[in-house]
Amino acid sequence: MEKLTRKKQKILCIAAIIIAIIVSVLIFVFVGIPVIHFISEPEKFRAWVEARGIGGKLAFVGVVILQVIVALIPGEPFEIAAGYAFGAVEGTILCIAAATVGSICVFLLVRKFGEKLVEVFFPQKKLRDLRFLKSSPRRDFLFLVIFAVPGTPKDLLSYFAGLTDIRFPVWLLICSFGRIPSVITSTIGGDALGTQNYFFAIAVFVGTLAVSGLGLLAYNAICKRHTSQSDTE
Repeated sequence: MEKLTRKKQKILCIAAIIIAIIVSVLIFVFVGIPVIHFISEPEKFRAWVEARGIGGKLAFVGVVILQVIVALIPGEPFEIAAGYAFGAVEGTILCIAAATVGSICVFLLVRKFGEKLVEVFFPQKKLRDLRFLKSSPRRDFLFLVIFAVPGTPKDLLSYFAGLTDIRFPVWLLICSFGRIPSVITSTIGGDALGTQNYFFAIAVFVGTLAVSGLGLLAYNAICKRHTSQSDTE
């Protein structure tokens, strides 16, 4: 009976992962791509939000939560659109709140279904690059630093966190406060576009692109260094 129960659990887990793959692809094709296209037209998006009041804000929050869960959908267009439609302060708050809820959902789903679910969105190599976060004595601090640097793959980190033994309250702090630097630069740029301060918007986006590029280089260097150390041990 015990073997049968474990077999059933394995079958259910595989079935859930297959369903997750199918649903994720369908959401990306039929929801993600149209939403990105819609949000890429900021004037229409602002008019749509203003016409719906609080309902427009709730719809935006729901879409951002979906974006975090379905890691195939990029997050930057949503952050810029939030700054354009809601202003820098409110846009940042909405994005942080929605992304935090999405990250919590991801964390709990990965704790439930394990690495197979993560592999739906990310190849094994990217997971191997982050193995040091499972064993490093400075794991929580490294998670926060990497998460806070613009340009690092936050969706990947959100999924990988569920594979570690990091405590939920710690992860909650990391995935909320750690997003602020990257989100606020995008929303400030979007707000500048909304107020037609194009020179400042360009300066913000160019600066953000430069910082994100440096952040990505630093992230790759950290992963490479720790991978090399683990290979020589």
